[in-house]
Amino acid sequence: MSKQYRVIPIFLPMLACPHRCVYCNQYVISGQQRLPDVEDVRNTVERNLSTIPSDFHKRIAFFGGSFTCLPSAIRDRYLDAVQPYVLSGQVEGIQISTRPDYVDESVLQSLKHKNVKLIELGAQSLDDEILKRCGRGHGVADVERASALVRRFGIALGLQMMVGLPGDTREKSMHTAKLISEFGACCTRIYPTLVVEGTALAEDFRKGRYLPLSLEEAVDWCKDLYRFFVKEGVAVLRLGLHPTEDLRNGGNLLAGPFHVSFKELVLTALWRDRISSQIAAEQREDITVVVPSQEINYAVGYASANRKRFPHVKFQQA
Repeated sequence: MSKQYRVIPIFLPMLACPHRCVYCNQYVISGQQRLPDVEDVRNTVERNLSTIPSDFHKRIAFFGGSFTCLPSAIRDRYLDAVQPYVLSGQVEGIQISTRPDYVDESVLQSLKHKNVKLIELGAQSLDDEILKRCGRGHGVADVERASALVRRFGIALGLQMMVGLPGDTREKSMHTAKLISEFGACCTRIYPTLVVEGTALAEDFRKGRYLPLSLEEAVDWCKDLYRFFVKEGVAVLRLGLHPTEDLRNGGNLLAGPFHVSFKELVLTALWRDRISSQIAAEQREDITVVVPSQEINYAVGYASANRKRFPHVKFQQA
């Protein structure tokens, strides 16, 4: 059996980002109001290491902001703070998230030297019109160039995407997914667009210029995207935003398809389709569905949705 994998997250909300996208308020999204200093970073790593089983794969991840936009001295300060954990073998490496238009050879050489093993680029969409409407400040060509450069340096590539952005359609989201695979990403994250306070999108929503996806629509879109990525061998690291206390309480969340168990909803819908297909193929309702043990909860469904929907179906663990 392969080892399990765990990330130690360090959040740097809004740090160094040169653009303010219409949907973005990372203080709300991350649930963190101040930037960590070096001591905070070390404490976070130590706290996580004390709770993660020793036989797990572990990696330190700098999320939020735009890591490669940082002045090199600040960037190195964060990376140097965690080098002892890599060099001692307590963690296997570091991963960062950043913008595709702030990646070049000198930056990549420095990151590789400091044991960065995975770079996730915030593509969000691979449609130039959507990127323009969102104020991203880069185009599809920038994502393609940065993706090729990251891979050329031997660093694993991740490409993050969002669904339901201004101007987005189901077809455009699937086109983005296809380009993520073509650009050579080994992993992705899929985030439904939410309307949060303190963003331009919030004003557009109030004025009726933007309508977010419903929860049902977001689950349906993401179900097809997830199915595609599995077929292409692209690991989906996350479905839906991390349910911070602020998002759970809804204080700054105005609208959009947020759910604390969004991934479970998507995988429930995938299993619903599989069960329906098996029923149709066997032309009877009293069937037995054989499910891998790690998928049994999704097959039964969130809040037992599939068990209730298919009362004559038996679920058997493989």
